[in-house]
Amino acid sequence: MSSDEVLTQAEIESLLASVGKGKPAEAPRDVPTAPAASSPPPPVKKSREKIIPYDFKRPERVGKEQMRSLQTLHEGFSRNFAAGLSAMLRCMVEVKLTSVDQLTYSEFVFSLDNPTCFNLIRAEPLEGHFILDINPTILYPMIDRLLGGGREPTPITRRPLSEIERRLVGRITSLFLEELKRAWENVLPLELSVVRVESNPQLVQIVPPNEVIVLVSFELALGEVRGMANLCIPYNAIEPIANKLSANSWASYGKRQVSPDATERIGRALRTSTVQLVVQLARTTITTQDLIGLRVGDIITTKKDIHTPLLVRVEGIPKFLARPGIFKGHKAICIEDVISDPAQAVGE
Repeated sequence: MSSDEVLTQAEIESLLASVGKGKPAEAPRDVPTAPAASSPPPPVKKSREKIIPYDFKRPERVGKEQMRSLQTLHEGFSRNFAAGLSAMLRCMVEVKLTSVDQLTYSEFVFSLDNPTCFNLIRAEPLEGHFILDINPTILYPMIDRLLGGGREPTPITRRPLSEIERRLVGRITSLFLEELKRAWENVLPLELSVVRVESNPQLVQIVPPNEVIVLVSFELALGEVRGMANLCIPYNAIEPIANKLSANSWASYGKRQVSPDATERIGRALRTSTVQLVVQLARTTITTQDLIGLRVGDIITTKKDIHTPLLVRVEGIPKFLARPGIFKGHKAICIEDVISDPAQAVGE
């Protein structure tokens, strides 16, 4: 650039002022303008939205509401199963729901040990079959407890179950299916039964390898020994009842009438319970001086007539009216009436 093309200080200040106002400055007519430098591109704003990868080989066919309902359903099941299994083994057993996921059937099968305890379960009226897999790590210690073993951990055995061991495991799986049936009865009454038991999971194919299944995993703890139990539910089996697993209908299914069997079961448990029964002979008031001066043989007079029935309380609640008497040389009462409304008898 020659000395004739150099801008003066006044021209430079005029250009800077025009750039600040947002208007292009007019260059002098006798002086050619210098080419404007290219402005840097504006910075790209980073989106705050989280990008979630989607695998087309593993489509999520079960909705989030259905997954939450299945999780809530099996959380209650795990508590009841733990109580029943503890009573069967006569020791404390912890059962914890670890996850409820959906994956392909091939991924589930190849993630299992071989050999294992692979139970094929029929779940009528649903189509298809469920699968219950119990890991040998926790299964053999439970068999040892059923045979009278102690709490000491037993060596882990990697072999198929014998015929006798399968019969013992049948007690555990029967308890599992019984509690599972109770957990599902709010959604759909199921008739669950074991079709067959396999040791190699790859020999059983209930659905195509790429079919989506719901895997419900439980962690069982027997003392210091821990192991997994997996319940496999094919999606095509629960697809017809997917609307019953939604959150809105779940609350309505939870509110149901008590069945006669449940009433009878609770009644049998209460029949052996011990309750406190108190017979109120009479009620009166005396002074503190008279109370201090009471001695053996003193007589306390009341306004209660001898023909008036006595009030009988059960656990503090008025339940019966009776009259006093003697039975086989012992003081006794004879029930004459049942109090239908305890509130009316409070003032007696």
